Amino acid sequence: MSGRLASFRGPSTPTSSPVQQRQPTTPKSPARATESTYHRKLRTCLQELKGIAETWDDLVLIDGLKAVKSLVDTRTELDNTLALLPNRRPRTRIVGPKLIIMDKRILELDSVLSKLQKQFRKMNSVIDAMEALVADAHRNKGWHWVQNEALWVTWSLEKFVSFIPEIIPIYHRELDTHVKLVDLLRKHSVSFEVSRNAVSGWSEQPWIEDNGWDAKWEDICAAEIERWDP
Repeated sequence: MSGRLASFRGPSTPTSSPVQQRQPTTPKSPARATESTYHRKLRTCLQELKGIAETWDDLVLIDGLKAVKSLVDTRTELDNTLALLPNRRPRTRIVGPKLIIMDKRILELDSVLSKLQKQFRKMNSVIDAMEALVADAHRNKGWHWVQNEALWVTWSLEKFVSFIPEIIPIYHRELDTHVKLVDLLRKHSVSFEVSRNAVSGWSEQPWIEDNGWDAKWEDICAAEIERWDP
């Protein structure tokens, strides 16, 4: 990046007022003056990844967590009720409605998993689009521009596209964890302790907590990309 300080001119004759000096301007990358198609397409891709990550969190922490908690609570209520009943008393009237609720919650969790898988596929498609953008820029502007030219502040196109895909295995691990938790909770015989741990495991998302979009990439994009916030 290159830049220069604003010029300074003092008064031609002495005055009683102190000389005011202009504040130096922030150095800017030459690329920031006029954005190319590559700038705009990369920003769009990264904002789409941000949107996918936000949708993911909503699915897990709102829709999914609500269904998991309701499933476990219903199952616990049924177990407690049955424990208080005399052995000879008919149980179908009590068990039937609870089973309907539990099966409905499992269907809701299956729907959440399906939507998470869709978001994961979209995330991969965005990464593919970014890699295609690098190939196109290489053909039209040369490898030196792709690898060394700062797009806005310091990061080049090649650096963005090399590091951003690190997000893919993070979300894949979390998706795999959620699939296993739903498979575990399908069993109506699962213990209360196991169910309680499943609820905690569902909301923790340790991989995303440490290396997901908000933890790692949002601040980088905010610092490195002009007009990051729409």
